[in-house]
Amino acid sequence: MKGDHLRLGLYFGLISLSSHVFSATTNLTSLVNLFISTASGANGGSGGNAFPGAAIPFAMAKVGIDVDTAPRQAGYIADNSSITGISLMHDEGTGGNTNGGYGIFPLFPLTNCSFTSCPVGLDARKAKRAAGADVASPGYFATTFVNGLKLEATSTRRAGLIRFTYPDIDTSKHVVVDLTHDLQRSFEGGGMNIDQTKGQVQLQGTFLQSYGTDNYTVFACYDFAAPASASNQSIIKAGTFRSSPSSSTNITVAPGSSSLTFPFTSSPTSVQAGALLSFDSPAGTVLTRFGVSFMSPAQACENAEQEIPAWDWDAVQTASRSAWETILERIQMNVDQEDSTVVELLYSSLYRTSLVPANLTLENPYWAPSAPFFDALFCSWDTFRTVHPLLSLTSPYEWADIVSSYIDGWRNTGYIPECRANTKAGYVQSGSDGMPILGDFAVKYADHAEDLRVNTDDLYQALVDTAENTPPDWYRVGRQNTAWKQFGYIPTAWVDPSGATGLATREASRSLEYAFNDFAVRQAGLALGKGSEDIEKYGNRSLGFKLIWDPNVTSDGFTGFAQRRFANGTFAFSPPDACSPVDPTPHSCARGTDNNVGFYESSSWEMSFFAPHSMSSIVSLMGGPDTFIQRVDNYFSKGYFQAGNEPSFAIPWAYHYVGRPDLSALRVRNVVYKNFGTGIGGIPGNDDSGAMAALLTFHIIGLYPIPATRQFLVGSPMVSSYVLHNGLFNTSTNITVVGFDRTSLTSTPPTGSRLFIKSIAIDGAPSESLCFISFETLTGGGHITIEVDGDASAAAQRGCGADGGGLPDSLESGGF
Repeated sequence: MKGDHLRLGLYFGLISLSSHVFSATTNLTSLVNLFISTASGANGGSGGNAFPGAAIPFAMAKVGIDVDTAPRQAGYIADNSSITGISLMHDEGTGGNTNGGYGIFPLFPLTNCSFTSCPVGLDARKAKRAAGADVASPGYFATTFVNGLKLEATSTRRAGLIRFTYPDIDTSKHVVVDLTHDLQRSFEGGGMNIDQTKGQVQLQGTFLQSYGTDNYTVFACYDFAAPASASNQSIIKAGTFRSSPSSSTNITVAPGSSSLTFPFTSSPTSVQAGALLSFDSPAGTVLTRFGVSFMSPAQACENAEQEIPAWDWDAVQTASRSAWETILERIQMNVDQEDSTVVELLYSSLYRTSLVPANLTLENPYWAPSAPFFDALFCSWDTFRTVHPLLSLTSPYEWADIVSSYIDGWRNTGYIPECRANTKAGYVQSGSDGMPILGDFAVKYADHAEDLRVNTDDLYQALVDTAENTPPDWYRVGRQNTAWKQFGYIPTAWVDPSGATGLATREASRSLEYAFNDFAVRQAGLALGKGSEDIEKYGNRSLGFKLIWDPNVTSDGFTGFAQRRFANGTFAFSPPDACSPVDPTPHSCARGTDNNVGFYESSSWEMSFFAPHSMSSIVSLMGGPDTFIQRVDNYFSKGYFQAGNEPSFAIPWAYHYVGRPDLSALRVRNVVYKNFGTGIGGIPGNDDSGAMAALLTFHIIGLYPIPATRQFLVGSPMVSSYVLHNGLFNTSTNITVVGFDRTSLTSTPPTGSRLFIKSIAIDGAPSESLCFISFETLTGGGHITIEVDGDASAAAQRGCGADGGGLPDSLESGGF
């Protein structure tokens, strides 16, 4: 643990030393709006499911209030729902179970009741918030109930402080410690012990994971014996409460009782149980310190003592805010000269990209720690496109630890984790998309892997094993490689003779993503100097997406679409608009057995564009550049674009592959200004563990990543200049937009507004392309000058520059 702390101090310090380009007095955390995307997903709402509570970057502890209505994936909804408690851990921006994940061991303050008649049950105690009472900033959350009772929270990685301020210092002051309620109401057993002398409550509970079939066991420790310097309070009465076996609402409070035990059950129980504490507090406040752990109650108590020894609220909150400043300043700009809405969107997005995954290092209950352990890899399908490439630019040390956790998952289970949720394997959505994450690391940091403590031999073997072996249940981890290796695609209606099982739907999506997965193996092989046989094999397999291209399917006058395919080679027709937002006959498009279209959370109209590593192949299959442009235009004009889902992310940039970055610039502006904003409905769907936030960050800074490569598509930034900091290289790369035009910051820029790239210079030398830029350039510490103009005709003629060349790489046409 000491080594981790030293390392954190090292790379945070490097970033701070290089952050002098703009005003050092700028408080970037003040620009973060934690309430973006906290609107309810019910009744057609955006349902961003963002978490606005207290947390440090990549924290295990995420402290926030929980509402009584669903959907509530992160516990919080920005509406007038009643509050049932303030709990210790939460998901961020996910889909999954609509009741949410975690929300464990909530506290609830009560006043104006006698001890044995206090409303301790979930429904009996819940309360409304006062209008406009919610306050949040990085590292801090507060709200006030309509009765004037105030709740506040701040936190560290595995611990935190919660403070209740009662409206009348002369009234009774009680705190409920809820053992049995998580957000899902999924308690399957556990227990609690009260030590009134020490002022401590220890808890253990087993609950259901939020995305998968397993349960998990977690522990917590609450300390109420605050030092006088922190809070002059004392426990004057303590006891337990529990509901009767015959009625979960018939609850008895037992003064003096100090323990509860509930044996494990194979399904959730409706029992309500916990502790009730009464306090004397002349100042009217009750302060508690908590720790959480996946190892034991004693470890939870130790985490609290180790991370918050002095109970110093200001010190904890200041340290949290400082940690967030260090994250946010990795992309710096003169915030006073840029558009204020763009600035707020950028820094709020950067914040959310570093909330998860959760650093559970030293909290792995399943195998001896040999590497960092991260949870909330929820899911790699969501995050491989944007989150990890963003971390590759700005956060190499944190990213390396996350990558090491993926490798360690393979080391101990045989497969790269795909969707670890609540410490257990979740569901595989389509491909095994931890593979492009590992491939991305290999191509960008292979030469620095030793400094970053990443074992590249194990990284490559993890890729190969996941590419070659078929797990017994490829619905939870890995891939259906028995089919992939035999056919080069995933056939529909095929029975696997190996006996391996999984969810046999999403055949087309899985074929497309398996192909890209194998490209990641090829790229890692190149970067790590592996044999040409491997590189050729995985390169060839990565073109398997072409095998599910049906040249005879027509839609809207366009011919050729990705389709399911039988083992005998014939195609199974699915309407190309099925599962699109304008599907005239709604189909099931999720993970269920009723998905009969072959695509996951997407349509054939959309997924037919998916081959990030060989887009020249797609252009050719679709009929050439002119038809490709018309087809992308039609995709948007007919409403097939799903702004709130990952398969759509890259398509606004697709024009780059036929030399029309000018059209990408217009389309990206349109997508951003029609779908994103600073309100509670500010993103068009789930934030998905920061995937949406990272996407918006890239749109704003004028980049789009091609995972498992060193190339980024370059577009028209929405700021006039910014600086990218990289802590490993100790570099600050300056990006300046000459001719930047604020009138272009709209969904439909006026004619003549300057947003088209005219030239790119790298340290004064012309770039080889107006369409892409390399990782080494973006992290090299030099100066990138992007000149823009408003001449649309000239921009169309310029294309990607270089006398008609300069197109981004594609594998089949000799790139990468």
